[in-house]
Amino acid sequence: MNPFLGVIFHWLGGLASGSFYVPYRAVKKWSWETYWLVGGFFSWIICPIILASFLTKDLFGVLHQQSAATLWWTYFFGVLWGFGGLTFGLTMRYLGMSLGMGMALGYCAALGTLLPPIFKTFFPDIPVAENIQQIAATTPGQITLLGVFVCMIGIVVAAYAGLTKEREMTEADKTKVIKEFNFTKGFFVATFSGIMSACFSFALTAGVPIATASLAAGTDKIWTGLPKLIVVLLGGFTTNFVWCVLLNIKNRTAYQYLASEVRPEHAGLTVEGAKTDATDLKVPMLGNYLFSALAGTTWYFQFFFYTMGETKMGKYSFASWTLHMASIMIFSTMWGWLLHEWKGSSRKAHSLMAAGLATLVLSTVIIGAGAGWTDIVAFFKPH
Repeated sequence: MNPFLGVIFHWLGGLASGSFYVPYRAVKKWSWETYWLVGGFFSWIICPIILASFLTKDLFGVLHQQSAATLWWTYFFGVLWGFGGLTFGLTMRYLGMSLGMGMALGYCAALGTLLPPIFKTFFPDIPVAENIQQIAATTPGQITLLGVFVCMIGIVVAAYAGLTKEREMTEADKTKVIKEFNFTKGFFVATFSGIMSACFSFALTAGVPIATASLAAGTDKIWTGLPKLIVVLLGGFTTNFVWCVLLNIKNRTAYQYLASEVRPEHAGLTVEGAKTDATDLKVPMLGNYLFSALAGTTWYFQFFFYTMGETKMGKYSFASWTLHMASIMIFSTMWGWLLHEWKGSSRKAHSLMAAGLATLVLSTVIIGAGAGWTDIVAFFKPH
């Protein structure tokens, strides 16, 4: 157990998650469903299997020995999370990186962090280290819960800053930066996305026996979360694959995976914020595949580092979800600034966002201190 190292790993995961959508902005003349599915193959299938194969022991033997119930619930919650991940991409399209992530992550952080230990209170067989009552009964647990609460405040402030910014911008300015901006549609999509995305936390909880078996097989503890990611992400892949294929059929865009030229009606396709020549039918195939692969691989590394951080948090691993959400919010907002999503907004909006980010950073410090409280006390105790 090393909670401070765990916080660093969660920050790295947040950096990956907050940055993954940036390479998609370089994709041209592909529909959303096309580049999302190409990137998804790397996110949900290729990267999980390759890295788990190299870094864990007897990967397929570990998966084979699991009960049908363990595999099913891990996969099932992954499918439900897939709906959140699917609509998360739509949230970015309609609200942009700063406001979209702020709204979706607010729901996701609250539900994904607190529901597993709360359920443990009523259903003792759920494989979570402690229930909410046990956590709240100790000083370290109280400090950790305080950090979770501070994180929620930070996300609310950051989301309000994003809403303030959107209210101040003209419709022309909004669509100039975010091509398909639609606050009403984005609000409902973000709400659904945040609630369903919290199922990832349940999927990781259901997959605890897989990590335990991997540890017994000789895997270093820091890598034991990788085998269960294969099952969880397979569930997410299922949801996204079905939806993207249906959109390919509906929008007649399935040809794009292999075509060197785009049809005239799709010539102006581009990811929001980028520019393209609608009269040019040539598709930059190599670039589109490379940037989609980069986006997908970057996305996967958020949970690669997440599982590493989770192993360092000990019995307070339930707080890992909060750390992850806070880190994503911090880095996605930074990208929003760099990509000029905040251009033209008032000092009030900038001040609110700065306050939100500062609160999120503070929450990660508090959570790390709570999880490592015993070590802190021991360090300052006279010998």
